[in-house]
Amino acid sequence: MQFDYFVPTKILFGKGRLSSLHSQKLPGKKALIVISSGKSTRSNGYLARVEEQLDLAGVSHAVFDKILPNPIKSHVMEGAALARTEGCDFVVGLGGGSSIDAAKAIAVMAANEGDYWDYVSGGSGQRKPVPNDPLPIVAITTTAGTGTEADPWTVTTKEDTNEKIGFGYEKTFPVLSIVDPDLMLTVPPHLTAYQGFDALFHSTEGYLAKIADPISDLFALKAIELVGKSLAKAVADGTDEAARADVALANTLSGMVESLSSCTSEHSLEHALSAFHHELPHGAGLIMISKAYYTHFANTRACDERMIAMAKALGKADASSAMDFVHALCDLQSACGVAELKMSDYGIDGANLEKYADNARQTMGGLFLVDPVPLSREDSIRILRESFR
Repeated sequence: MQFDYFVPTKILFGKGRLSSLHSQKLPGKKALIVISSGKSTRSNGYLARVEEQLDLAGVSHAVFDKILPNPIKSHVMEGAALARTEGCDFVVGLGGGSSIDAAKAIAVMAANEGDYWDYVSGGSGQRKPVPNDPLPIVAITTTAGTGTEADPWTVTTKEDTNEKIGFGYEKTFPVLSIVDPDLMLTVPPHLTAYQGFDALFHSTEGYLAKIADPISDLFALKAIELVGKSLAKAVADGTDEAARADVALANTLSGMVESLSSCTSEHSLEHALSAFHHELPHGAGLIMISKAYYTHFANTRACDERMIAMAKALGKADASSAMDFVHALCDLQSACGVAELKMSDYGIDGANLEKYADNARQTMGGLFLVDPVPLSREDSIRILRESFR
């Protein structure tokens, strides 16, 4: 038995923890605060609260507020240029996974020359080593979906080539993350569901991946259990603090799973969909393909024991077959009101699914290598076809 354990981020978890930001040892004297292009970070008062905390700590700050739900390379480059112009020596990602992911990429480019795609290893990326360490990153999450506060990964789309690719290495772990469920009380029900299923799939994929290890397994099963217990409650009543805390913890644990194990081809397939259709929320895309995806692996009989364990963790105590996980998954999607999502509502062309399957392999083909059993191009197309409506 061999495995590596490396999750170096200091995580402050729990109700009200944002108020302790000023008392932490922060990694610089001027921060670039990276937020989304939407209104919620300001209207809910989260930006003002972070600015107040930084003021109390004697840290000056600038704001970059252009990040889209699917972050794009041009905004990474623009944010990095602003960080250099403003003389920022660390980056604060405030918001959901998109803002924190973008903060990591901006931190890389604020300290390095060239183009961000020079350092990306998939697709048309140039695979160059990163010469200089990124600026330190502080993550303050206002959603429970990507687990990016506990992993080094960042996902960015190169707009002109429709490539949505993950990037990250040990230097892009946040040095400090704050997970305060109070900041998630305002997330609307449909986004709560999309984000919660994204967290769930980080753990289910990490549990099925060939490189899973005993520590990632512990985190994965606990995260699956917490999602099964509380996601539907959080969707039904966003003010349910206990449910919000459970889902927030599941999300952070899932980030650790991503750090210690890996996502599988489910994420590659969804990234291909949202690379072409930027308005498709990542979690929604994952939900759309999940039934066919997990049914495929159940039918291979290659991971029966693990799928049964996931079914039991998700709440089906009497699970005895791999398909019991699929049934439990579908029940949870129905309970969260997301079982009827349609690809066609986002402009996805059902007659041209091959291009998504091919894009998935061309841009994030590495995730196919850790699938429990090989997933062929034909399998991928069939999963997309069975998922389409």
